[in-house]
Amino acid sequence: MADVLEIDPIDRAIIAATQRGLPLVPRPYDAIGADLGLSGAVVQERMQAMVKSGVIRRIGVVPNHYKLGFSANGMTVWDVMDEYISDLGKKIGALDFVSHCYHRPRHVPHWPYNMFAMVHGKNREDVAAHANEIAKILGPAVKSSDIIYSKRILKKTGLRISV
Repeated sequence: MADVLEIDPIDRAIIAATQRGLPLVPRPYDAIGADLGLSGAVVQERMQAMVKSGVIRRIGVVPNHYKLGFSANGMTVWDVMDEYISDLGKKIGALDFVSHCYHRPRHVPHWPYNMFAMVHGKNREDVAAHANEIAKILGPAVKSSDIIYSKRILKKTGLRISV
C-alpha cells in the first residue's frame, strides 16, 4: 500500500483555492493568500514544500491553445535512432512552437515512433512547416514520421481534493 501523505488544514485550503488554476492576476499567490489570510510568500513557500514532499507533483501552465488562436495542433511522431533521441529530444523540446516533447517506447510493427512533439500553429500549413523544421534538426537520425492532428480539446485538470 502506498504511503499516505498528511495534509494540514492550511495546505488543504491552498489546494482547494488553486485546484481550478491560479488567478489570472499579476501576483496570483498574493491573491490566494488574501483570500486565505496568508501572505503570498507563505502560499508560495507552502506550495513549494508540497511539491518537494510529493503532495503536489508539479506546478505548470496548461494553456488553451485554441483560445490563443492556435487552432491547428498536431502531435508529430518520429522514429528516431535510439542513440540520438535524448540529445535531439532536448533540442526539439526547446523549440518555441513545441509545447512538450517526450520519448515513448515503440510498438513495432504497428507503431514505429519513439519521439512525440506537440506542435501548435494557426493552421495545418504552419504545423507542417514546423514539422519540416523538426525534420531538419533530426536529420539522418529520423527514419519516419507523421502528424496526428487534434480534433478537440481533451479535458485538462490538475489536482482535485474534496474540502
